[in-house]
Amino acid sequence: MTQPTKGATCPVHAPKDHPAIPPQKTGILLANLGTPDATDYWSMRRYLSEFLSDRRVIDYAPWKWQPLLQLVILSKRPFTSGKAYKSIWNEERDESPLMTITRDQTDALRRTLTEEHGDDVMVDFCMRYGNPSTQTKVREMTEAGCTRILFFPLYPQYAGATSGTANDEFFRALMKETRQPAARTIQPYFDHPDYIDALACSIEAAYAGTATPEILVVSYHGMPQRYLTQGDPYHCQCQKTTRLLKERLGWDAAQITTTFQSVFGPEEWLKPYTVKEVARLAKEEGKRRIAVVAPAFSADCIETLEEINEEIRESFEEAGGEEFTYIPCLNDSPAHIDALTQVIRENLQGWVS
Repeated sequence: MTQPTKGATCPVHAPKDHPAIPPQKTGILLANLGTPDATDYWSMRRYLSEFLSDRRVIDYAPWKWQPLLQLVILSKRPFTSGKAYKSIWNEERDESPLMTITRDQTDALRRTLTEEHGDDVMVDFCMRYGNPSTQTKVREMTEAGCTRILFFPLYPQYAGATSGTANDEFFRALMKETRQPAARTIQPYFDHPDYIDALACSIEAAYAGTATPEILVVSYHGMPQRYLTQGDPYHCQCQKTTRLLKERLGWDAAQITTTFQSVFGPEEWLKPYTVKEVARLAKEEGKRRIAVVAPAFSADCIETLEEINEEIRESFEEAGGEEFTYIPCLNDSPAHIDALTQVIRENLQGWVS
């Protein structure tokens, strides 16, 4: 990472005691959901408390929600969540796969953008919950001379509980800066041709290496049905991603279906639920071979590596399914990095040449 003092100079006519000013540059700050620092109870509790206290995620009145969260849910859930994280933990780096992959994506993008723009850009990443925090990275960028920051939540489809809350935290971080940089946020890229093409290529590669699945289940992270009726565009953007993917692959409607996973709490969420739909496909439609892909996730994480590849796989197999193919997220694949780079280029127009 560029040091704040590198290349710093004093203005020509400034007094001798004027602080050195680093060369101006443009920051590209990637953002993902977040991760616990470790799998033990207290690390999990801190992370889950921050996540589940976000009013964009759980919008119940705090006086009603917080006692339930702090006294009941967080007395048990850190143990079960910690066990799930431990099953996928990157022991070599002592971090979650989401942290590893997001760092790898950032490194790849930094290499590409530095080749194009040299020291005029600074590329880094932050997490909405946990570390590295958005506020820390915004401060590092401003101290390094970033007078402009492009903020890029790594969610193709917009939802208030993902892109929305990430943007909120970015703007809160800007409020703490004495000299605020100019700021832009990325438009959702759920229908960007390069993103759709990268998804399609990953599916074609997976299908080439196995007996052709009878149906592709396109599983998106869920949210309460109520959020859709309140105006959140997430559901519509997910449906469009699936449609564009189907068209790019040249498939008919019988070969692909949209579902939603990760249901939490008592109210109705977007349907069909992935865990129930894969069982129905096996029991009622006699599907013996299916594949599952998760386009809403830019990097494999607990919801894909543990929930899809373990819980949802088990639901399908217990219902009579035989071959379950999980197609990994795009992660730091060259096609994904190319797609993200193109989105960044389009959003940097007018800021860098």
